[in-house]
Amino acid sequence: MFIYSLKQLGWDEFYKEEFDTFIEDGYTIARVFAEHKHIYKLYTEYGEMLSEISGKLRHEAMNDEEFPTVGDFVVASLRTSEMKATIHKVLPRKSKFSRKVAGINTKEQIVASNIDTIFLVNSLNKDFNVRRIERYLIMAWESGASPVILLSKADLCEDLAEKLSQTERAAAFVPIHIISAIDKRGMDDLNQYLQPGKTIALLGSSGVGKSTLLNYLAGEVVQETKEVREYDDRGRHTSTSREMFILDSGAIMIDTPGMRELQLWGGTEGISEAFEDIEALATQCRFSDCMHKKEPGCAIKQAIEDGIIDEKRFKSYSTLQKEAKMLERKQNDINRIAGNKKSKEYIDHKYRGL
Repeated sequence: MFIYSLKQLGWDEFYKEEFDTFIEDGYTIARVFAEHKHIYKLYTEYGEMLSEISGKLRHEAMNDEEFPTVGDFVVASLRTSEMKATIHKVLPRKSKFSRKVAGINTKEQIVASNIDTIFLVNSLNKDFNVRRIERYLIMAWESGASPVILLSKADLCEDLAEKLSQTERAAAFVPIHIISAIDKRGMDDLNQYLQPGKTIALLGSSGVGKSTLLNYLAGEVVQETKEVREYDDRGRHTSTSREMFILDSGAIMIDTPGMRELQLWGGTEGISEAFEDIEALATQCRFSDCMHKKEPGCAIKQAIEDGIIDEKRFKSYSTLQKEAKMLERKQNDINRIAGNKKSKEYIDHKYRGL
């Protein structure tokens, strides 16, 4: 069993102030490194422990966001003789990568929290998709962590220069690394991110090589890997749950299952970051309310005609803008309903029995 100090687990001053109010109650700090059907595995200064959430936390939580997720620092009471714990509070998150849950429900799913860097892994085989990279980038910028793009399986790519060029156009100012776990290309370049106490999340579709990359960086097999399908190079889910690993370098890595469906959660700020070139051009249009369709003096239409901006990139930007606005309307409706319900419950409680 491994025992880590709070500093090794990524603890810093950001979280300390929030925890200080709990010291007198005899609670301690732990970090969630895995979750399985509301049973949480914690790293503590006494070793690894299984944990459930307290009845009070379960009762007072207004939504799923208030429950623990992988990467969270939590306030817990420990039963060291049993190596078990109870989680009483989730400390505020420094960052979080979220998406809308799959399907029609407008709910947030936090994929990983308290992350410093996000490795966005995209394979250079038939599954390469620059539009998917744009979508991941939006959500990475929204998370509060720093995105880094890893173009994996370089040993299988025959048009590397073209795919790299497409990625660079979609991800200005974002570090891009071309890697291959087979011939070790570019792998040493990742060492700069593997700093003690820093948390990195591995994100990408199934079959892009996240588990293979994790195994390489860990220096041992910690996650199972599978072959991709030959006819389209798409992968099958290997990682079935989110889990945190501490590497020999001292860096902390969160592996996540491949996400076939990646719907925005938030997105306004992320879109501005990911499409900074388009939004900068929009300020040069003749009319401030230009729709970039048939209006005269449209700087974006001119940039597309001049080959400065790819028309597919602009269409992707427009689609993502519409998706973000629709999501915002749904979220506002849900918040309004929840607020009305909370007000009603307060009034009912205050005047009960009068």
